[in-house]
Amino acid sequence: MGGLDNTSAFDPFPDTGLFSSGPVSVAAEAWAALDAEVSATRAAEERSGEERAASARAAERDAARQLSMTVPADVVEALTAALAVVDAEVPLGGPGVVAPTLLARVRGLAQLANVVETALAHAVRAAENGQAAEFDGHKTIRAWLPGHLKVSPATAARLVRAGRTLEQLPTWDAAASAGRITPDQTATVAKVATPARLSAAAEMGVDARGADGLDATFTACATGAEADALGAVVKRALDWIDPDGPEPDPTRGRELHLNRDTGTFHGRLDPIGFEKLHTALTAYQQAGRIQDDQRSHAHQMGDALTQLADNALAAATTPVLRGNRAHVAVTIDAEDLLDPDTVTDAARLGSGQQVSNETARHIACDSAITRVLFGEDGMPLNIGRTQRLVPAHIRRAAEARDGGCVFAACTNPTWWCDAHHVAEWVADHGETSVENTALLCERHHTQVHHGYSVRWDPDDHRWRTHRADGTEIITGYPPTG
Repeated sequence: MGGLDNTSAFDPFPDTGLFSSGPVSVAAEAWAALDAEVSATRAAEERSGEERAASARAAERDAARQLSMTVPADVVEALTAALAVVDAEVPLGGPGVVAPTLLARVRGLAQLANVVETALAHAVRAAENGQAAEFDGHKTIRAWLPGHLKVSPATAARLVRAGRTLEQLPTWDAAASAGRITPDQTATVAKVATPARLSAAAEMGVDARGADGLDATFTACATGAEADALGAVVKRALDWIDPDGPEPDPTRGRELHLNRDTGTFHGRLDPIGFEKLHTALTAYQQAGRIQDDQRSHAHQMGDALTQLADNALAAATTPVLRGNRAHVAVTIDAEDLLDPDTVTDAARLGSGQQVSNETARHIACDSAITRVLFGEDGMPLNIGRTQRLVPAHIRRAAEARDGGCVFAACTNPTWWCDAHHVAEWVADHGETSVENTALLCERHHTQVHHGYSVRWDPDDHRWRTHRADGTEIITGYPPTG
């Protein structure tokens, strides 16, 4: 047997070099490699643990999110009953029998709607108090409502205010929960039912929630025979609660919001501003009415507002902006403008809204046109001279002949009117002449571009108006036999 050499160190793991008698640096590198491997293993285990924890948290949040989409049992039961009401058949029978039944049905459903609205306001207030919207990444429930329930921001704000109001007025809340208070009435008293104003009333010696307090007074008014007086009662309460002082500038409350995407707007005016607008619109609305007018009042007022704007732009008294008088700008490709078929969204308005080429031709009837030539890179290469389709001298002649809108039974004056090409200047290659020009107010000009037509009768020396089916609109009384 061979013996061990006392001068040689024993190396149990010769392949690793950890115990070899080689240079010190080799052993150090081996130990460092081992430490690195151990550290990497521990880091991987820690990462794995963190990932498992994150996965568990995500699963819990997913489960909670699913729970937020699960309608509570009591609401499901009420919703099922409501759907049955929607699907119920309308009763049959004579007018004397059916009318009272239908009115009673409307009354009951309105009360049900009030109850549901109150329950929704309660839920919104509870969600606000519990900061529930933060669960879905929103700061407030008011911000959460439009995106998740597809309601308008105004509706979301109204629901939040309603929830806060019901919380402040328990008597009012009880009546609302019974369906005897409408959402509109709650919105009215919300102006008073704020913590600051109720505290101010308490400092003046009025218990807002007492038997004779504001809560009871408002509720009695809203549910009694003089419900229409609620607005006046609330206003008197506001005037009494707020400290005396100089009347604030009423114009500071004016606001108007225009939505370019939807073509809608909303706002509010002080009493004088509202009266001015209402008076002006009513004047145009009344002047624009014709015999057997089938338009609703809202439709008439919408037409009146458009005509008011049309007249303001045509009067040349609007402010000059960047060297140009305010005007409606429409941009359209020449190919689409000349296309006899309707091309949807072919033209772009200055506000960004899209309209068809037919609407563009309607606007172009009495307008100035500028030809702009674009290069392949989209940059303008040439801008032609702006030309007015109906020159001033032709319009003056048409005004002298027509005296106003030529549509049957319309009495709108010349300054309300556009100059319309009877034979369309694009599709029919109609010439710009007095013979081919008819004065039409904004509303009837629109109708003529959507089915109606006007034609000059050389024998009777007057204009005749025809419906889309070709029948003539006759005015006056039928001839006697």
